Amino acid sequence: MAIEMILSKSALKFRANLLTTNYLLKTPFSSSSNVDHFEQHPQSIYQKVANLDDALNLFDQMSQRRPLPSVVKFTQLLQSITKMKHFSHSLYMFNQMCALRVRVNHYTMSIIIKCCCQLYHTNDAFAVLGFCFRRCIVPNVFIFSALLDGLVHEDRILKSEIFFKKLIKQKLCEPNVVMYSTMIKGLCKIGNNVIAIQLLRLMVERGCKPDVVVYSNIIDILCKDKMIDDAFKLFKEMEASKMLQEMLDVGISPNVQTFNILVDAFCKEGKVDEAEDVINIMIEKRLVLDVVSYSSLLNGYCKSLKIDEAMDLFNEMTRKGLKHDVVTYSTMIQGLFQGLCNNHQLEEALSLFHLVGDSKLNSDVVVYNILIDGASKCGKLDIAKTLFENLTNKGLRPNVRTYSVMISGLCRKGLVGDAKELFLKMEDSGCPQNSVTYNVLLQGFLKNKLYDDVEMLLHEMDGRCYSLDATTLSMLLDQIAARSLDNTLLELIGKLVPKELMDGPIFSPK
Repeated sequence: MAIEMILSKSALKFRANLLTTNYLLKTPFSSSSNVDHFEQHPQSIYQKVANLDDALNLFDQMSQRRPLPSVVKFTQLLQSITKMKHFSHSLYMFNQMCALRVRVNHYTMSIIIKCCCQLYHTNDAFAVLGFCFRRCIVPNVFIFSALLDGLVHEDRILKSEIFFKKLIKQKLCEPNVVMYSTMIKGLCKIGNNVIAIQLLRLMVERGCKPDVVVYSNIIDILCKDKMIDDAFKLFKEMEASKMLQEMLDVGISPNVQTFNILVDAFCKEGKVDEAEDVINIMIEKRLVLDVVSYSSLLNGYCKSLKIDEAMDLFNEMTRKGLKHDVVTYSTMIQGLFQGLCNNHQLEEALSLFHLVGDSKLNSDVVVYNILIDGASKCGKLDIAKTLFENLTNKGLRPNVRTYSVMISGLCRKGLVGDAKELFLKMEDSGCPQNSVTYNVLLQGFLKNKLYDDVEMLLHEMDGRCYSLDATTLSMLLDQIAARSLDNTLLELIGKLVPKELMDGPIFSPK
């Protein structure tokens, strides 16, 4: 296939654009003297290419020079356009270079292959590889690296693995650290940690020194792999710690992101002590903790109900003047609220909530949901109601989660009538009930022995194709066993059981 055929779509699409740019726009490159200056001072004028119009106009002027500027000059300009992420324009310009018979080189071809891959046209990128052979350009590690990255970019991991093995087996090139890193990243994306670790070992055996990115990807997959039995969790942590020690042994200084992966993983597993050990190593290495480090540890403290430590850490962040964006700050403060509420320290959570005041944080309905849920669970339904009513005053709209926690709180206090009223109000307020809301109200009916309402709600759920959760299902079966509910409901209940729960109790519809 000719290169012109591969690039024809881009050429047709941007031909008019190029002509318009060349003849209708005035740019800093409007005089021919600029091209002369470019020949003498290529870097200075290259740095002045501020946008696509500048680049295309300069290319037009270069194309009219005789003799033509060298391939180096054209390639510099091509790289400039590619860095602006105008990949289709880069392909069009390359097509024009070929028409001008510019003798392209390895670097030019690696740029073009990268452009094809960024446009998810990796098959075309391999066709360009054939063009290289026809032009007697022997592909080097940069070209092969661009092709490998393209396959991973398109999530064609199996193809990338076959291609990588072929490069080594046929000695087409010796992979560098970038290629190994790309391949390991691809394997990690599909959760193939065993092969990823084997590739790391092969990398070292072949004398290619892993960098922080390679090790970070391995540590990340070890920490995130949730598909193995609990018996292997300790093994995962040992492997991750061993990896970290290997990095230190070979003189690689892990960055903050690498440590944060470990801190976050330990905190999610409730292993705050291990997370603190990693933090201490960071301090010893004089690495500055960032908001992510603090947020992970803060959530770990809250989950472990170490509220005093969480509050101390929160105050330390404030003292250090760490700047956080709304998302990170919300995640951090919500974790703190969750810990305080679950530990029945609602007053401290509310105190912190009021301390924040009218910041953007208090414009987040998720924070209100946590506080309403916490107040209800602490038996402070009056506070929960006040918070719920304040949402409207703040210009916020309750979401399904807000209604669900409020309905749950009302049922917990035996105020099932109020719960039903709020449930019916949802539809009128533009917030339709979902499966969670139905399950919450159904549990409230069962706890308060309103069995007639239970059957009615089950029929509604069937009509809306909603499912029962495990808790509701268990409560229903208990009531049937106790003869509080008629066993004829089993057929209806069976229709509402999701597939993942079918391995549990066996239903025998009658």
